[in-house]
This record gives sequence, structure tokens and C-alpha cells, in this order.
Amino acid sequence: MADLNKLTIAAARDALRKGDVTSAELTEACLTEIEGAGALGAFVHHTPEAARAQAEAADKRIKAGDAPDMCGIPLGIKDLFCTKGVPSQAASNILKGFKPEYESTVTSQLFDAGAVMLGKLNMDEFAMGSSNETSAYGNAVNPWRRAGDAAALTPGGSSGGSASAVAADLCLAATGTDTGGSIRQPAAFTGITGIKPTYGRVSRWGIIAFASSLDQAGPMTKDVRDAAIMLEAMCGHDPKDSTSAELAVPNFEAMLTGDIRGKKIGIPREYRMDGMPEEIETLWAEGTEMLKAAGAEIVDISLPHTKYALPTYYVIAPAEASSNLARYDGVRYGHRASLAAGDGITEMYEKTRAEGFGHEVQRRVMVGTYVLSAGFYDAYYNRARKVRTLIKRDFEEVFAQGIDAILTPATPSAAFGLGEMSEADPIAMYLNDVFTVTVNLAGLPGIALPTGTNAQGLPLGLQLIGRPWEEGDLLNTAYALEQAAGFVAKPQKWW
Repeated sequence: MADLNKLTIAAARDALRKGDVTSAELTEACLTEIEGAGALGAFVHHTPEAARAQAEAADKRIKAGDAPDMCGIPLGIKDLFCTKGVPSQAASNILKGFKPEYESTVTSQLFDAGAVMLGKLNMDEFAMGSSNETSAYGNAVNPWRRAGDAAALTPGGSSGGSASAVAADLCLAATGTDTGGSIRQPAAFTGITGIKPTYGRVSRWGIIAFASSLDQAGPMTKDVRDAAIMLEAMCGHDPKDSTSAELAVPNFEAMLTGDIRGKKIGIPREYRMDGMPEEIETLWAEGTEMLKAAGAEIVDISLPHTKYALPTYYVIAPAEASSNLARYDGVRYGHRASLAAGDGITEMYEKTRAEGFGHEVQRRVMVGTYVLSAGFYDAYYNRARKVRTLIKRDFEEVFAQGIDAILTPATPSAAFGLGEMSEADPIAMYLNDVFTVTVNLAGLPGIALPTGTNAQGLPLGLQLIGRPWEEGDLLNTAYALEQAAGFVAKPQKWW
């Protein structure tokens, strides 16, 4: 079989079962592709020997007839997931040289299911960013380019390396994490599918923390069926994570019927932003018509507190980051600054953190420390928590009216050029999360999938937001939209 790296998880699984291909062959095809794709900056730690050993073990399991769906599937793992004996540094210099002695729950479950790890993927430092420009490894680059223009584009963030690797067929799928849109926004920018599950559906244990009440891991895949297959392998109760839900994990793939007749799809009027590009408006209208044609009922809804979502997120997330990142002090692991004679522990902390953290992480830690400080705790942090409750209540009221899913744009634009958004204006960058942060604040499942392209040939995505714990139903609605949209475009290979 040619172009093995271009297979979907579902197609590879079926070919492996039939004996048409081996996991070793799939893995070699991906490793070869990765070697020639340095220009994308997607893979930052390579594990070819471990991958070959895992592939060999997977082939034995498949031959023995004891193979789960993910067995033998080559994946990329975001650098936020701790992987035993492999550098796991959250794209930050402060964790340089850190090799965990343990495996995150998500990667453990994937490896137990027989998945193969090709290596670790680039990301924004500590998952703080929307363009993958804050990484200690340098930028990840989008495999897509504007028609007739060689300018390098962002793959989105923070899971930019994951998005770039999947879109460029360097791996069959990848893990991502989503704190304010970090799975869904890069998926939309690169023409792939990404789902953020309900908060608590996937264990956070062993994933380097950014904002603990918002972080959630999920799959980034080539289509909706693959997202369903991989999500099932990642889910499940974990006693090591106190927020992990003790709920049965359904067979998500079996729920993909494509039948959404009678489903109620909400269209929130507050998502019609001033200055939204016409191509995003058009995409949204076309998606609405596709769902209507598939038999769904379209209902106009209101989520009145949406306008407060971004400021609320940018108080709560930095506050939690400030608390979580306090542990990186140069004492136990990672980077420690060189000290001058007479320097004490205070200077050691100051110098280590100044050298180890990039500007965006420093900015968010300082904002977070400020909003948690004695004089401002009530004015900012407590008020943001109250508004978060109101945002969550908006969704609860809409779902109580019988709405099954909500359709919105995934991003306010197509992928923009690397360096186009100045670091001097972080607010412009933060606005990229305008359609995605509400889902994290409310703890809901959300999925982004490609449904069209803009005038310059770049992919554009729509987002579906589902009821809590009903990922199966959400995936089925996304499947119906995917079938109707028929998106098959791929980036032209230039790397």
C-alpha cells in the first residue's frame, strides 16, 4: 500500500486486521515523513527506537487476535504529556532536561491499547498562546499556505505541533490539550478535526498543568470517525485525578449514524461579532443550512453572558497558572540559574524564573499573581468566578429548552502569518479565543471540524458545542456536518 502515512486511524485499523499492512510498515512510513519535515517544526523530541519496539509488539498482538482499535496506530504526543524517560518540557526552558519517571494516564491508556509514539510535538510554552510562537523550540509552521504566497502561517496554538503534524500526514493522529481553545483553534487553522471532551471525561494526571479547572486533553485527528475511536481510548475514570468522572465510556464510533433528524441545533446570536469577516459569516450560514438539510431543527438562542467570557477567562486562567507555575523554582528539577557570590535563595528564584520562562508565561504569571493579591482578589478573581457561573448557567438554560448542540464559528479568521500579530499587543492575540473559551469556562464538550476554505484556499472550521457527557451525540452531529460539507482539501507539499 502506498502513502501509508496518509491513512486515517479507521482505514489503518482495518488494513492491520486484514493483514494488508503491519504496524512496523506504518511506523516506518511516518518516521520517514517526519525526517523530511523539519521545516514544519512539528516534532521536537524524536523516539524512533521506542516507536519501532511498540510497533513490533502491536503486530504480535494483532496476529494473536487481541487488538483494541488503537493497536498499531502511530501517534504524535504533545510535549505537555509526561512520557517516561522521554523529555517532557512543555516547550519551556525551565523544564530543560526533565525526563519524567512516570507516564501520564492518557499516554498510558493509549500505549496499553497498543498505540505507537513517534515522538513529542511542539506547542506554545506551558500551553499559553494561540499561534505556537511562544515555544522554546521555535515556531511550529502550518503546512497550508495562502494561494500564490510563500509566507509561513501559524498552525494555531497551543497544540500547534499536533495540528501541523496531523495535517501534514506526519502521524495518523495526535494528542492535544485545550484550556481555552487549544485543540479546536489549531484544528480549524489546519483543516483537521479536534474535540475537547467534557471537563473530567479525560484524566489530567501527568499532564503539565496550566489552569487546572479549565485544562482537558483530547484527540486531534483527520476526521470525525478517528476522533471517536481515539477519544474512547483516552477516556475513563482515574483515581489519581480528583476531577475525573466515574462514568462508563461508550463506544463513540458505534454512535456515528449520521442521522440527526429531529435534533435541535442552537445558533447563538451573541456570536455574531462586530467586524467578523464575511467568509466566516458565510461559512456559519452554510453550516446551518447543511444541518437543516440533514433534518435538524434550527433554533435561535441567546447566551447573554458570552460578551464577558474573554475577560473572565483571562482572569481565571492566569490566576491558576500563577499558582501552578510556582513549583518551577530551580530547586527540584529543570533549569537552575548560575548564581553570583553572595546570592541567596531569593536571587536564585528570581534569576531562574527570569531565564526559564518566556515573555508570555511571565506576563500571565504576573497578571495571575496580581488578580490573586490581597487588594484585588475580590475585585478580579472572585468576580470572574461569579461571571463564570453565569456563563455556565446560560448553557444550562439553553440545554434545558431541549437544544441538543450549538453551532458557532471555531475561529474569527483563517490562519494568520507567523509574526503578523505583534507581541506588543497581546489583546489582539487573545481575541483568537473568542469563540472557544466559553466551552472551557462551562466545562462542556466542543468539536471543531473543517467545512470550507477562504478566498486564499485556507481551511475554515465550524464548532459544535454539546451537552455535558454527551460526546457520542456531539460526534454524531459533527459526523452529519462532515458528510454534508465533504471537505477533502489537503495542503500542497512545500516542506
